[in-house]
Amino acid sequence: MNRSLRTRSSAVLSVAALSVLTLAACSDDTEETEDTTAAVEETTEAMDETTDEMETEEEMEEETTDEMVSADAPFGPGCAAYVEANPTGPASVEGMAEGTVVDAAIANPELQTLKAAVAGELNADVNLVETLNGGEFTVLAPINDAFAALPEEDLNAVVADADLLTGVLTYHVIPGKLGPDEIVGEHETVNGEIVTVTGMGDDMMFNDAGLVCGNVATSNATVYMIDAVLLP
Repeated sequence: MNRSLRTRSSAVLSVAALSVLTLAACSDDTEETEDTTAAVEETTEAMDETTDEMETEEEMEEETTDEMVSADAPFGPGCAAYVEANPTGPASVEGMAEGTVVDAAIANPELQTLKAAVAGELNADVNLVETLNGGEFTVLAPINDAFAALPEEDLNAVVADADLLTGVLTYHVIPGKLGPDEIVGEHETVNGEIVTVTGMGDDMMFNDAGLVCGNVATSNATVYMIDAVLLP
C-alpha cells in the first residue's frame, strides 16, 4: 500500500516536472520567437526609413537640378510658343545668344517695333544701336503687340519727340546683366528713373507690364520680353 502510494506520488511528480520543463521550453521558444519578430520589425523599419531618406535625397537632387536648369533657361508664359515658332536660326534662343542685344532685336519677330525704334527707323534723331551694343544691360523689351496696344495718337506723339522717345526707350534698359535671382526689386534705368520688378516666374511683373518670355541671353545683355510699354 505504501509502496503503491510512493509509486503514484513519484509518477505525479515526474509528470509535474515534465510539464514544468515543457512549459519552460515553450516559454523560451516563445520569447525567442518574439525577440526574433521584434528584431525583424526593427530591421524592416530601419530599412524603410533608409529608403525614405534616399528617396527624399533623390527628390532634393532633382529639384536642385531643375532649379539649376531654370536659372539658365528662358522662362515665362510665352516662351514655349516662341521656341516652337523659332526653333533654329538667328531668331531662336540659341541664335540670339550668339549676337548682341541689337542683333537679337533685329532677328526676333516679336521685337520688330522695338528694333525700329532703337535703330532710328521711327525717328531719325533717335538711334541707340551703339549705346546698346557698347555695354552690358538688362533690356525690358516690349513686344510688337505692346506698342500696338498704345493709342495711336499717343504713340505718334512719342515717336515725333526725339527726347521723349529716347526717354521712353532708355527707361526699358537697366545697366548690368540681371538673371532671375537678381531682377526682382527696384532698379535705376539708363533713363535715371526707377523700374520696379515684382513676382516670380511666370507671374513676374515690370511695373504694370507682364512677362512674356524672360532670361533670354545675348552676348551682352539679358532680355525680358514684356507685354506692355513702360512709361517713366
